Amino acid sequence: MWPFRGRKSARRSIPVTVRARYDAAQTTTENVRHWSMADSLSADSAASPDVRRKLRERARYEVANNAYAKGIVLTIANDTIGTGPRLQLLTGDAASNRLAEEAFAHWARAVSLAEKLRTMRMAKAADGETFAVLTANPLIDSPVKLDVQLVEADRVASPVVNRPVSDADIDGVLLDVWGNPHTYCILRQHPGGLGVWLNEADLVTAEAVVHWFRTDRPGQHRGVPEITPALPLFAQLRRYTLAVLAAAETAADFAAVLFTDSPANGEAVPLDPMDVVALEKRMATVLPDGWRLGQVEAQQPATAYGEFKREILNEIARCLNLPYNIAACNSSGYNYASGRLDHQTYYKSIRVEQAHCGEVVLDRILAAWLAEARLLRDFAFLRSLAPAVPHQWFFDGTEHVDPAKEANAQATRLASHTTTLATEYARQGKDWEAELRQRAREKQLMDELGLTHEPAPQPEADDEEETDTDDDARQAA
Repeated sequence: MWPFRGRKSARRSIPVTVRARYDAAQTTTENVRHWSMADSLSADSAASPDVRRKLRERARYEVANNAYAKGIVLTIANDTIGTGPRLQLLTGDAASNRLAEEAFAHWARAVSLAEKLRTMRMAKAADGETFAVLTANPLIDSPVKLDVQLVEADRVASPVVNRPVSDADIDGVLLDVWGNPHTYCILRQHPGGLGVWLNEADLVTAEAVVHWFRTDRPGQHRGVPEITPALPLFAQLRRYTLAVLAAAETAADFAAVLFTDSPANGEAVPLDPMDVVALEKRMATVLPDGWRLGQVEAQQPATAYGEFKREILNEIARCLNLPYNIAACNSSGYNYASGRLDHQTYYKSIRVEQAHCGEVVLDRILAAWLAEARLLRDFAFLRSLAPAVPHQWFFDGTEHVDPAKEANAQATRLASHTTTLATEYARQGKDWEAELRQRAREKQLMDELGLTHEPAPQPEADDEEETDTDDDARQAA
């Protein structure tokens, strides 16, 4: 019962309406068509099996037929994985660390780990996700028989067609009550195989499956192609190129045309419209009364052809964190400073991708390798180590545009104690301990052979070059 009912002194509750206006939230006659496809679906519902299948098909088609798309995907895979990651264990036993690192490197070469990682990175860009099953392979030329079997995204699906959507089964990814994947349903045959597709699948535990994709939304369990925003742009790029080529060919195919300035029903001799007259080389002829001879002006490609392709390709590369000069493999329009600035942003994105690969893919593979290696007599020393061995991964370093300047900067950082040898070698994708041991062996051999190993003279800074570089940097800023 309302406590103030019947009392004259009671205050009345006056409803207060809070109004907040956002222009982007308004639907008008001008923007209704633009926002007609916006929805509020969940991450898994928006990336439904049918949607992901269609996106994969179109992305693969574009990568297979568009030179820019193929080159971009290859560049990302090569820059991310390079020649392959290298393992460095960080335990206190240096001898055991070296033995384990050498054994892992030998196993990685035996299973072609670097090549498989590059394939996985390409599939992540074109398919949106990639899977790998950690299984045994007795034919591997290594004491550890662990193998990394790649699985295409199409094979991870529920074998039941037209089944109702379930929160616990995201198209072959079975979740537990906490939302963690615990089982993967992997079809035994690819749905697009040329043979008869048998609706059979294997249930593989999550401990044996590596699932690498980029999570764009909370609650997302399947990936979409990373080049999805660029797919319409790739189509426009190819259509525009073909249209310009067709227009130029059409203009070139017409040797000459007959036209008249006489009005309709005028004095010109009547001719059949679109009639074709064969012309011979070095021949003079007389035209009908009232008609003149002309040629079609080949105004293709248009003056904006190159600029249009550049802008479209620049927009395509943006969704992949690629600068234009890397996407186009062309730095002709860049100066020194702007090229370096673009590369710094790109390689920062590459480092983030390498760290993600290390956490999601490489750490899982290393854990499975150590678990099997500990069972072998040759690797008995690994049994004393903790299950989670401290380690880090090294990838190929990036070459500096000016090695002399980078060497001077490196020497300055080391002299001022603002960096370490481990950090500087890591920039080059090298293990500082292995490099120092190699350098010590080289010096020892040089002493035995009577060779001197005096330090190289430091190059003097070129004031003119520094001034030009500073000017370029200011122009880029």
